[in-house]
Amino acid sequence: MSKLTIQIFILQLLLNLAWVPTSSQERLELEDIYHNGTYQMKRFGQIRWMNDNNGYSTLERNAQVDGFDIIRYEAESGERSVLVSANSLIPQGQSSPLSIRNYEWSNDNSKLLVFTNTRKVWRRHTRGDYWVLNLVNGELSQLGKSIDRATMMFAKFSPDDTRVAYVSKNNIYAEDIVTGKITQLTLDGSDRIINGTFDWVYEEELSCRDGFRWSPDGNQIAYWQSDTKGLGTFYMINNVDSIYSTLIPLPYPKVGTDNSAVKVGVVSASGGSTKWFDVPGDPRNNYLARMDYISNSNEVMIQQLNRKQNENTVWIGNTKDMSLNAIFTDKDDAFLNIHDNIMWLEDEQFFTWTSERDGWRHLYKVSRDGKDFTTITKGEFDVVRINCIDPEGGYVYYIASPDNHTQRYLYRSKIDGSSVAERVSPESQSGQHAYQISADAKYAIHTFHNTATPNDISLVDLKSHKTIRSLEDNHELSEKVKDLGLSEKEFIKLDIGEVILDAWMIKPQGFDATKKYPIIFYIYGEPAGSTVQDAWQGGALWDRYLSQQGYIVVSIDNRGTRTPRGRDWRKSIYGQIGILAAHDQAAAAKKLFEMYPFIDTDKVGMWGWSGGGQMTMNCLFRYPKIYNSGIAVAFVADQRLYDNIYQERYMGLLTENEANYIEGSPISHAKNLQGNLMIMHGTADDNVHYQSFERLTNELIKHNKVFDMMSYPMRAHGIRERDNTSLHVRKMMTRYWNKVFLGNQQSGNEIKQ
Repeated sequence: MSKLTIQIFILQLLLNLAWVPTSSQERLELEDIYHNGTYQMKRFGQIRWMNDNNGYSTLERNAQVDGFDIIRYEAESGERSVLVSANSLIPQGQSSPLSIRNYEWSNDNSKLLVFTNTRKVWRRHTRGDYWVLNLVNGELSQLGKSIDRATMMFAKFSPDDTRVAYVSKNNIYAEDIVTGKITQLTLDGSDRIINGTFDWVYEEELSCRDGFRWSPDGNQIAYWQSDTKGLGTFYMINNVDSIYSTLIPLPYPKVGTDNSAVKVGVVSASGGSTKWFDVPGDPRNNYLARMDYISNSNEVMIQQLNRKQNENTVWIGNTKDMSLNAIFTDKDDAFLNIHDNIMWLEDEQFFTWTSERDGWRHLYKVSRDGKDFTTITKGEFDVVRINCIDPEGGYVYYIASPDNHTQRYLYRSKIDGSSVAERVSPESQSGQHAYQISADAKYAIHTFHNTATPNDISLVDLKSHKTIRSLEDNHELSEKVKDLGLSEKEFIKLDIGEVILDAWMIKPQGFDATKKYPIIFYIYGEPAGSTVQDAWQGGALWDRYLSQQGYIVVSIDNRGTRTPRGRDWRKSIYGQIGILAAHDQAAAAKKLFEMYPFIDTDKVGMWGWSGGGQMTMNCLFRYPKIYNSGIAVAFVADQRLYDNIYQERYMGLLTENEANYIEGSPISHAKNLQGNLMIMHGTADDNVHYQSFERLTNELIKHNKVFDMMSYPMRAHGIRERDNTSLHVRKMMTRYWNKVFLGNQQSGNEIKQ
């Protein structure tokens, strides 16, 4: 061998040693998903359209003072100007600016309300401190100086921008911005009496948090009051943070138990006694789900749901004489949902209203007396979300998807009901579209994504849908995920005879159709959500990680899930939660096995979280010849243990449907477990209590069933609090699947074929 040949050989060897693997040989790691932030998507915001609709404000970091500037961008030109420098948000005597959790402009954009030093109340950061910045003179002042720190909630400007009202410790206050004079408007707030905000179940199930409203003339404040006397208290236990355990009381109405007594009153913004509306019906067995002032009036509209939530009575209340007039009642044989898209039109003689009265969810124009209904959005499709109602332009803009239930597009219809639905989103972008539209419907912040494309955010001219400028395209994330060479999500249809179901499938990396692969179903299956969407959803990285391990991963939307397939689809599940879904899932699994011979039907798993955990066990216990392994996380074991608003909405009253409450609960069928089961729960779950975990555990032990379990101390429903939790959850799940499917370990329970 010549010297030159040897040198070439050595050089080639060194190059080989230094060679970096191609993208297809890189692997997705759990640490990169759940710990390192490697695949974190960039966002754009928070955005506020300015009053002139020609520009918007957003937050941008000011590195010099370690804070955020509030920046205005002109929509057309993109010209940038600093509205509020972080330097102007440094309180006197302090060295650093306020941390902005949220901000709101006054009605004339001359003042800024900053929410800071926040605390979480159940789901969201809704308690903290508020400051007002006067943009004219640069004065920065803290509100509620005599109020305890970090106790203020829902502060908002009066219509004339001279005052701010807020809640602290269940009482309502109004403060003069210039003088700092604070007027306490309610005096009876306590652990029992809640003014201006709500108890746990109203917040969780009716999305009621901010519980007071300024009158249009600024002279009054209307508010909700809740009397929690008689409300059952559930106790959680903290065994982690001290040497003695601590009880955490949670007023929580379970199925069939008493609610808070809720009423609506009106108080002068300058103080005085409250006047109360005498809404007919037992206040503990009806829900005052919505209340707001009618524009340019001294009247409020109140929506009253009955206990079964299948009748919504709309009242008009006069705040001068406190008289009430019921203008109409929306009814359904199953259940009703509350919608937040009421706008008053034509000098307050009409208002918009969402209903499923014709079998599809549509927006209507309703006369003030409630007698005349005109359909605005016409057709055999559901309105998913109202984005903008533009009376001057004469259109309502809304999200719908008439042809593909896994996708979402922007449409518009004339407010007078004279037009058919007109698609605004471009035909070239298949997937999910979301819009933040200026009040005059001229511009929009447009977000597009699908299963292969992370959020692409741009400013568009809404009429032409022409992109004015890109705000964030997440191109780097897109390329980073593509470089992994992961299997893509494939959408399929499953005809189970009674109905055709939407589903998706992810095949294992290096898929070979001649081989057999274990399959894992991901399920939710309840009316509150949908899993089969042509959406980014974090790039489905967890599902694709499982496919990388050698699994087929599939998800199916059974009947009753929240998809735009009409009233009958969504309400077919009424009274039979856990029953119909399990039937549909089992039928779909059988159909899938017929269609795809590469599925190893001896290795069939299912997993789900919350309602999906319940559905996992219902399938596993009811259909053991189909499913032989499952992971149930943060699940409802017995539907009678869950909160009454959610469960009674979809199941009816316990006194009328107790048999199906029992039949639809996995604990009733735990004795049928024949395969592998892993259960996981957080001990501080205020939503689905750890009680469900313990009761199911007790039942499985009673029937001598062998299973695996994992408790997460002082973690809530999302099991994400404290160090390393999210990563640990996924590692536990991965280890379990690999054990039962790849390790060939027996469960200990007899499996009958």
